Amino acid sequence: MKAVTVRRQPSGKYYVSILFEYCADENQVSDRERRERKVIGIDYAMHGLAVFSDGSKCEYPDYYRRSEKRLGREQRKLSRCKCGSSNYQKQKKKVALCHEKVKNQRRDFHHKLSRKLAEEYDVVAVEDLNMKAMSQCLNFGKSVADNGYGMLVNMLSYKLEDRGGKLVKIDRFFPSSKRCSMCGKVKQVLPLSGRVYRCECGYTNDRDVNAAINIRDEALRLVSA
Repeated sequence: MKAVTVRRQPSGKYYVSILFEYCADENQVSDRERRERKVIGIDYAMHGLAVFSDGSKCEYPDYYRRSEKRLGREQRKLSRCKCGSSNYQKQKKKVALCHEKVKNQRRDFHHKLSRKLAEEYDVVAVEDLNMKAMSQCLNFGKSVADNGYGMLVNMLSYKLEDRGGKLVKIDRFFPSSKRCSMCGKVKQVLPLSGRVYRCECGYTNDRDVNAAINIRDEALRLVSA
């Protein structure tokens, strides 16, 4: 045992995290390296969290958006309470419980998704995005903060490493959306409103799926190199 960390949440609950060091199963890791690598690319989506190179979508439930009305109601009640009073402390705890529920729902979703990907794939490719900058532009702050994409990438990193897999981050300036995954031609202009990618070679696909395929192919190139 390496360390024990005790945290107290604003709702009054206590959580204990225990860190252990253990020896990995070398046979399991070597078997995974010998077999054919399974690779998947992930393209970030503002609504739904992620789109995968196999054509499937994540369908993130937007927990914060679903709890926004209740949270606003509880916060308005808090604003009417006298600061420091017993009613104020009770209402403050209710607001903290609302935030804590959303946080736990989001973390639970990301843990399940990251574990599923780490178990099924040897290499997972993602874009190295600046989430803070994205949240500050185009009024996307709530959507970016709600889906917690950075948390998902962090979970994928250590879960893949633990299983002998690898997380590959593609440069954020790589033209994954503008590039045709069939012929490789890059469009000069691609408006954000265009959700279907159409190339002169005749290739047509969902814009995000096309980007996820390009991310996967670029990861394969980097891993092979």
